[in-house]
Amino acid sequence: MNRNIDVFFVFSDEVASQKLINQFRKSALVNQVYVLTKVSVNLENCEQILVEENGSCSTIRQIAKLVQADYALLALSNSNIELGQGAVERLIQVAENTEAPMVYCDYFELKDTVLSPHPLISYQLGSLRDDFDFGPVRFFRADVLKAFRYENYETLKYAGSYALRLRASRMGELVHIPECLFTMIETDTRTSGEKQFDYVKAAARERQLEMEQVCTAHLRDIGALLLAPFPETMFAEPFEQEASVIIPVRNRVKTIRDAVESVLIQKTTFKFNLIVVDNYSTDGTTEILEEYAASGKLIHLIPERKDLGIGGCWNEAVFHPACGKFAIQLDSDDLYSDKNTLQIIVDKFYEENCAMVIGSYRMTNFKLEEIPPGVIDHREWTDDNGPNNALRINGLGAPRAFYTPILREIRVPNVSYGEDYALGLAISGKYKIGRIYQPVYLCRRWDDNTDASLDVGKLNVHNRYKDRIRTFELQSRIQRNKRVDPDKAWMEDL
Repeated sequence: MNRNIDVFFVFSDEVASQKLINQFRKSALVNQVYVLTKVSVNLENCEQILVEENGSCSTIRQIAKLVQADYALLALSNSNIELGQGAVERLIQVAENTEAPMVYCDYFELKDTVLSPHPLISYQLGSLRDDFDFGPVRFFRADVLKAFRYENYETLKYAGSYALRLRASRMGELVHIPECLFTMIETDTRTSGEKQFDYVKAAARERQLEMEQVCTAHLRDIGALLLAPFPETMFAEPFEQEASVIIPVRNRVKTIRDAVESVLIQKTTFKFNLIVVDNYSTDGTTEILEEYAASGKLIHLIPERKDLGIGGCWNEAVFHPACGKFAIQLDSDDLYSDKNTLQIIVDKFYEENCAMVIGSYRMTNFKLEEIPPGVIDHREWTDDNGPNNALRINGLGAPRAFYTPILREIRVPNVSYGEDYALGLAISGKYKIGRIYQPVYLCRRWDDNTDASLDVGKLNVHNRYKDRIRTFELQSRIQRNKRVDPDKAWMEDL
């Protein structure tokens, strides 16, 4: 076979980097090896590229200018990697067989001397989040990099790799090889719950704005971009209760009383009730709820069905005759921040005539002491572009509240993860959403949280589902845009 791969990887240290160079040089398929570094280093059998940011557009453009081979292997993370047996040969074999613009693969993860396989998930139309896990290596057709040179992203410091990946996705299917072809030494040993909020930290603000810019342009290119203004909601239907707080619960004996009490202390100018859907608790939760129900302080529902997730429990409450005009979320291990939360939320519905209201929350431990990252307010949301940017991020915020007739029309997916995000996407594509940027909710992190510490298998299940509902929403938006603009009928094959 011809020597037709150029390799680009980030310098780590001289020993590890030279070892990697030597591994690549053993393959007859490798044409040239380039090492990206911020300062000149002592390495042999390679060329060095001086860069400031590994993932900047400037760096990607330099790579695009240097590629002479048919393919380019990019390893742009700061982690050390090692080649598996026949890794380069396998990448090019799959790339040639599929004609994919980009190929990626599973890998082994070396963490604290333990070697474990790290499976990845397949890419789909809705895999728009900028933290999609491709592993340490991305393998591109050279023409993808050449095409990137015409993208108008000259000044982006962080979003170059993201823009390149989206450009590749517009040129064909990104192909996942479910085989571990590399080993990566993992240095980020935080739990999934700790990593989950990296994108909302203040230090990441500039990076997030760049990612939003690139994603918005991509949505425009594939015909999925939504343009403001979005229609306001008319609250015409009569309801006996102005609002209902809905708590789905299963086995939360340690927290359910606190959650209920945080509702009962609410001070409002309107009538509201509390509907708790008890999904066959076995730990004493049911007895606590029966106590409150007996005194008339809440409606205690036990579904007839036994196949309900959190979303299914929400449907039980939303379609109950006692459900109010606005259905307001409270998780069974969280609390409202003070007695004014419900009033603030309902006022926001009328201020903006919106179909959904999303608040802000404060992260706390079980003792209600603030923990990092503190207040999560999702200020990346803007009225003009929030519904588009929602397709890139992994969550929209809490607490969430809905105009009940619209919620009944859409229905909540019967799952126990991502059901809230699915609703937010579906509503954001058609209706106006109101935002509250002051913390009105306390989110408690503890060992029993559903996403506090997930293994890679469970994390992949969650990410695959969210990517899937993004795909559904993208397809819906593309179809609606084509109905508005028949000239976009060429996009029907996306």
